[in-house]
Order: sequence, then C-alpha cells, then structure tokens
Amino acid sequence: MGRTYFVEEAVGQYLSDLSTKFKPYVTGLLIGQCSSQRDYVIRAVRTPPKEEQKEGNTSPSKLESIDEEWITAHASQVSRMLPGGLLVLGVFIIATPELSKDSQNALRKVIFSIEKSLTKRRLWKPAEEEVSDRAALQVCSATKKIVCRTYDVQDPKSSAKPADWKYQSALSASWLSLDCTVNVNIHIPLLATSPNHDLEKNTKKKLRGNTQYSTQISDVKVLTQLSQGSSHRSTATVQVCSGSINLKGAVKCRAYVHNNKPKVKEAVQALKRDIINTLNDRCEILFEDLIINEGPHKKSFERVYHVLPQRLFVPFAGSSVMLSDYKFGDEAAGEIQERFVEMLDQSVQAEDIHIAEELNTVDICPVTENTDDTQQKQLTKATLLLKLQQNIGMLLHCFSCGNPEILMGSFH
Repeated sequence: MGRTYFVEEAVGQYLSDLSTKFKPYVTGLLIGQCSSQRDYVIRAVRTPPKEEQKEGNTSPSKLESIDEEWITAHASQVSRMLPGGLLVLGVFIIATPELSKDSQNALRKVIFSIEKSLTKRRLWKPAEEEVSDRAALQVCSATKKIVCRTYDVQDPKSSAKPADWKYQSALSASWLSLDCTVNVNIHIPLLATSPNHDLEKNTKKKLRGNTQYSTQISDVKVLTQLSQGSSHRSTATVQVCSGSINLKGAVKCRAYVHNNKPKVKEAVQALKRDIINTLNDRCEILFEDLIINEGPHKKSFERVYHVLPQRLFVPFAGSSVMLSDYKFGDEAAGEIQERFVEMLDQSVQAEDIHIAEELNTVDICPVTENTDDTQQKQLTKATLLLKLQQNIGMLLHCFSCGNPEILMGSFH
C-alpha cells in the first residue's frame, strides 16, 4: 500500500495558477512533514527562473533541458529556510499532455539529486524508522489530472510506487510550535601542526563542557551534561594550538509538529535537528559571505570578530507555521523580501518580518605570532573557514547522538 499525502488546499490553488502561467512546463518543490502514518504537504514552491528566463514565463520545450543542478541548488537554499520538522518532501512538474508521459524519469533524477545534495549537508543521521520516501507529483496543465508516486531515496534502484494525494482545508492552521533559546559558547582550538592538511582533523573532535544550553521561551527545556564528574577518569591530552574559533551567543530555535496524535519523540527529534541546523546554516552563510567578499587569498593573522546572521521568521497565510531566514545587520528589509519572492515565491510585508534574536558573534584567532612562513602561506582564511564549515557538525555531536534531554511540560 502506498503512502498518503494530506495537502493544504492552498497548494492545489497554487499549482492550478502555475498551470495557466507557465508553458510548456514548470517544476518546483513540495514542502511539508513526514510521519510514520501519513505525510503532510503545506507548501509548493516553483523553481526560480534563471536570468535568461525572467523576461517571459516560458520554459525550454523539451524535458531533457530540465536543469537538475539548478533545481537541486534551489532545494538546498530552501532547506535553510525551513524550521525544525519541515523538509523538502519531493518535487512536482506541471506539463502539457505531450510532455507528461516522459516527465516521471526526469522527476526521479531530480529527487535523487536533491537527496544526495541534502545528505552531504546533513549533520545528523536519520533514524532507522524514519520515512525515506519522497514524492514525485505530475500535473497535466490541460486536464489538471494529478499523478503522485514515491521513490525510496535510500534505495538507488527504487522503482515508483503509487501514492494518494488528498486535499484538506486548514491543514496546518493549528500545528504545535516548540520554541527554545540555546545559549552557545563553543570554543574550537586549531592545532598548530600542519594547519592546511590537518585542520579538518583539528576541528573534528568531541568537546565537553564548552557549550551551555538553557530555555527561555515556551515550555521547552534543553538539558545537557556539562561535565562527567570526578568519578570519571579524564582522557584529555595537551596539544599545541596555533589559534582558535569561538561561537558565542543565544540562538532562537523552533520546530513544528502536526496535530494528528503527535508523539513526544517526533517533537524532540524536530527540535534537536533545528538546533543543529540553525547553528550550521548561519555559520555556512557567514563563511560564504566572508570568502566571497574578502577573497580566497586574504590572510588574517590577528583576532577578528564577526557577527553571525540573525534568525528571522515570516508567517504565511492560512497556517500557524512560520518560515525562517537569516539576515546580516546591514541587510535592508527589501533584500529579505526579494529573497522570499525568489526562493519561496512568496510576497512578504516588511512588518511581518520578525527578528528573533540579538546579535551573536564568531571570534576568529587563526594563528599565533610565531607561526612560520610555510604555515602562514597554508592557513588562509578561506581554507580555515571552509574546513570549519565542513566539520562544524562534529562540534554539535552531543545533539546528533542524543545526549541532550528536551523536556516539554505541557506537550500532549
């Protein structure tokens, strides 16, 4: 028996509107939440047009021209804008009758490409019982006929399975929202030996006692063991470090859970993953910005403070769920509004942009004064930031392995 997708009615109207605007086909993403019993689709978002396509609402006439890489990049950007509990559930295509019969293979390729890309960025391992089916939705622009199939992204040889597509009004109007504030103070030492080649190894370690977590909002509490206690024998070693990176501040975390007999386990998992994702995503955004604006060859051998982008939330009509994004201090509301239009095809009013946090900082002290010339040549800021970007997940090991406890006093 195939899976059942319960879909917000507004998604149906959105797909209908797209079918009249774009010919001969248009692609996009399906956003929602998985559960063991059923899946929920609360948003559909068309693939943003490339520069050459912005002049008119047309697509290339052949499905072979579907840009798999472009759609995958869009999915990666959108995944950053989703709070805990939400994910890219699949893809859709609205095509003319003559193209519809050949669109399933194209969708299959895109689904597996997206999964491969998102898996590389993912800092947590999916649970064994976790749903790995992703949807491929076909809509005929002429007849409006809908065909939904799923593929198991954990199986490269997976064949299509039929799935039910059922519309429901006010699907996510009363979903449960879980909020907490996490106070972070993560110190990352950089070993002095072979900084270029071994920086990955230097930052890939399990840190204890350097991160503090507390809850300030709602009835969610995040508790971690701050020390092992005197009864545990220490295995610490002393190593010479050439510098360090420090992440410090209070970050706003949020997750949503469906209201159809939700389980506490689902809520805990969604919130833990949001804590991991929001730290990783904003560091990625900062590092990308530094590398682009400062260039790959600029060296930094003195202490530098950078402000992490702040998290913000934006509502969308008919739902209690809010979408997320990040802004730098000097970004105007107009830039954020443009990003929502491009990435999520959603118009946002400036007054609806809710900044959730104070400013948080990254303190980078890459090298000491006695670092030799060879090490200085190797340890550019671009190298340092890229290596940290690739391995920051290990700093959050305690979350991905399940050490922290999350308590919800009034969750039913």
